Amino acid sequence: MALADEKYVSFTTYRRNGTPVATPVWWVSIVGEDGAERFGFWSSSSSGKVKRLRSDPKVLVQPSDGRGRVRSGTSPAAAAAQLVTDGADFDAITAAVKAKYGVLTSITRFLAKANGFIKRKAIPYADVCVVVMPDPGP
Repeated sequence: MALADEKYVSFTTYRRNGTPVATPVWWVSIVGEDGAERFGFWSSSSSGKVKRLRSDPKVLVQPSDGRGRVRSGTSPAAAAAQLVTDGADFDAITAAVKAKYGVLTSITRFLAKANGFIKRKAIPYADVCVVVMPDPGP
């Protein structure tokens, strides 16, 4: 099964000290302006993975379930990630996530707002997209 067909992917970023941190993310495939296949997901600009990506764009991706348990028989793939807050890639990822996950996007938005209300802190939701470009290898 190709990465494009995955519903969830374990997305591994790195802390400044090099410690890997894996997080399950929704996963969509898009075609970039240059015609190359790219992948992506949306996130909050205040999330840990976005903060870690600001200092190190190298990531590992591997098919997983919604809880981040990697699928047996798969191996991690190196990739580079880029944060986008507007433009064609942002629009493509946003549309693809809404199309692929449907009503779940509304449910998670509501839960995020409720969490922010409980914590008495406004938490941004889906205000940044992460574009993932697979590493072509050597």
